[in-house]
Amino acid sequence: MTARLKALGVVLAVIGLGFIGVGAFAYTQVAAGQHSLEKFSEAQNVTLTYNEDGQLIDRGETAAAQGIIDLVENDWGYDLKASELDPNDPLVNTGSEYMYQMGLVAYHTLHGTTTVTLDEPVEYNGETFDAGTYEVATDGKYWADFDRMHPLEGPARAEAWTATAHALIGELGVGSVTANVLTMGLGVAAIAAGLGATLIIAGGGLIWAAAGDRRKPALKEAPAIESIDEPVNA
Repeated sequence: MTARLKALGVVLAVIGLGFIGVGAFAYTQVAAGQHSLEKFSEAQNVTLTYNEDGQLIDRGETAAAQGIIDLVENDWGYDLKASELDPNDPLVNTGSEYMYQMGLVAYHTLHGTTTVTLDEPVEYNGETFDAGTYEVATDGKYWADFDRMHPLEGPARAEAWTATAHALIGELGVGSVTANVLTMGLGVAAIAAGLGATLIIAGGGLIWAAAGDRRKPALKEAPAIESIDEPVNA
């Protein structure tokens, strides 16, 4: 029994070392990914803007920044983490910073206006639009919300949601996903290392218990008391 416990302890310890190795490898890969993401962010040099109180601002206004935050958190359902929005490190390189920057691009696109010029009158659905220049508000419309056949909305859609806007949002979205995946990878590395340490401790405990049982002297069985027959009186 002692030998079996010792063997089981060794097996658990070896498996634990394997898990620690997996955790260490995962951590090195996460660190490499974070380094690459950091260097990419530095190359782009995209930063967030804060005021002297450490509050996010957009075009000098905290209200505008709050509008972006509301868009990201309420409309898109992404919870921005305050710990990832660091005024001392304004470089966009965390999941929340990428999402905020994506929200900034979308916010100004959704609340902008475009100029559409009609060279001649156009009739659409019983309404006539005279020749001239029109200021068309995006009015919170995404690309699919515009009526592309409309004489004003059709041209305004392409002017509002430009290829640049789509590209920036796509790139920032990839950055956000990458940053969050790296955070998950760090968690996986920690779980693997923690499980490995637990198995090593459990295996060591079994080995220690088996060694203790081996050193404990066996109790000797006490000799039976012999009975002496009394002499029979004649």
